[in-house]
Amino acid sequence: MMTRLILAALATSSALLCAPVHAAEPAKPARLILVGDSTMASNSGYGDAFCARVHRANTCINLAKGGRSSGSFRVEGRWNEVEGLLRGGAAYSTTYVLIQFGHNDQPGKPGRSTDLATEFPANMTRYAQEVKALGGIPVLVTPLTRRSFRDGVLQNNLTPWADVIRAIAKAQQVPLLDLNADSFAAVQAMGAEQADTFAVEPPPAKKDAAALTPGNVEVAGAAKSAFDYTHLGPRGAAYFADMVVGEMKTAVPVSAGLFIAPRP
Repeated sequence: MMTRLILAALATSSALLCAPVHAAEPAKPARLILVGDSTMASNSGYGDAFCARVHRANTCINLAKGGRSSGSFRVEGRWNEVEGLLRGGAAYSTTYVLIQFGHNDQPGKPGRSTDLATEFPANMTRYAQEVKALGGIPVLVTPLTRRSFRDGVLQNNLTPWADVIRAIAKAQQVPLLDLNADSFAAVQAMGAEQADTFAVEPPPAKKDAAALTPGNVEVAGAAKSAFDYTHLGPRGAAYFADMVVGEMKTAVPVSAGLFIAPRP
């Protein structure tokens, strides 16, 4: 009897050892999609630098485009790509869609500007609701500050648009990255000289009076500078990308593991 029990146990052990071993299914990664204007877009904003701080860079997609507003981004069909990515998101555990508009929604920009009281809040609300309906997590971002000083005081004409986004994030119960408030405070504290180093190019040198025509008109054909107080060169992109990463970790703590540890 004992012999039969031992033989049965050996047979069971042998069968278990010979059974195929299935590796544990790898955890699905999270994904981030960036939607916005030139201050987030490649070559002029912080978006690519933000994606470079993600552990798995291929899970961060920068769809921001220069010159776009909350209205024109949809009218041009660019939002369709976001919706397509969300519908095809089975390979990802979560998809965060960071949405930042405001700069081009301001008045005076034909084909882009939106009404602050009606169109802009409706557009931003619709983006948030559609992301949620497609299983994603909308993350609303207030517009990056411009870096224009007057008598030592930083001007912030984007406050009304930032206020609308704050209200919508609260009403829709979605995460908010208050980039406008944080970037404004940081740029005001550093001052105009350091803030100018964040531009695409350094500010043009002051013109020597001798280099001007008798009418104090610059010589025709002079190269136009790419310097401005809105768009970002590499230094500015890196600075504000770090800021957005920090805001994301605070607003969505579970996302902290998605990012590379900050540089010392």
